[in-house]
Amino acid sequence: MRIVSLLFLSATALYVGAVGLLAAFQRSLIYPGASLPGAPIAADPPEGVQSFGLRTGDGETLRALWRPPEPGCGVVLTFHGNGSRPEPHAARFGAGPWAANGWGVLAIAYRGYPGSTGSPSEDGLLADGEAAYREVARRAPGAPILLHGHSLGTGVAAALARGHAALGLYLEAPFDSMAAMVRLRFPLAPPGLLLDTYRSDERLAGATIPVLIVHGLSDPVIPASFGRRLAEAVGQAAHFEAVPGDHVSILGTSDGKAEAFFRGRIEARCLPSTAE
Repeated sequence: MRIVSLLFLSATALYVGAVGLLAAFQRSLIYPGASLPGAPIAADPPEGVQSFGLRTGDGETLRALWRPPEPGCGVVLTFHGNGSRPEPHAARFGAGPWAANGWGVLAIAYRGYPGSTGSPSEDGLLADGEAAYREVARRAPGAPILLHGHSLGTGVAAALARGHAALGLYLEAPFDSMAAMVRLRFPLAPPGLLLDTYRSDERLAGATIPVLIVHGLSDPVIPASFGRRLAEAVGQAAHFEAVPGDHVSILGTSDGKAEAFFRGRIEARCLPSTAE
């Protein structure tokens, strides 16, 4: 019995210690890209894109990338994943079918990420999203705004869609909630441990704007079932598309279809000078 008690106490101590470490370092796990604040930043922004500092409502300064839309056309407000940067999204939405059809783009580096001040948290990233949305409205008054996000960025885009006018949501590899992600990765973690919950399922429940969800069938980071559950929470406004690929390889694979669909919802006359 004494040995059993010692084993039980040892296991309990290990569990408590593991939970303590998880609680202490949870934001390092959620926001790994912020762990390298001194990481090098590309010297030049993507072609046709302007780099500038964006001030948030709580005083942080974010590295932001902007390409203006053609008159009457829309703007993609895009949010990157937790280990990424804004440059790939700015380059993607500043070229291809998006540029050919007059779209503008605004991409930001979250607070605490290379080139931006502050430390990341859910409240902080939502404040970053608010600042980015206001900046689009200031730089392109009246332009329809398409909210886009990949991975963690889908949680920011989903939060913005609640209470803000938007053309729609274009979500790649989303999760329905961060709590569900914790249950997947740390099934023994006690409830209530998580500081940043990102309840996209609640925020998008019953959405009336179109929500296009694209998810890789072989995604090892966020299983496709999470994207499907989010689509079910959204309801009739959601379109879920499972495609071959993993968490990253799917990026942009549905852009042609997505661009045409959301452009069709723009009522203003959009005559891009770059159109072929």
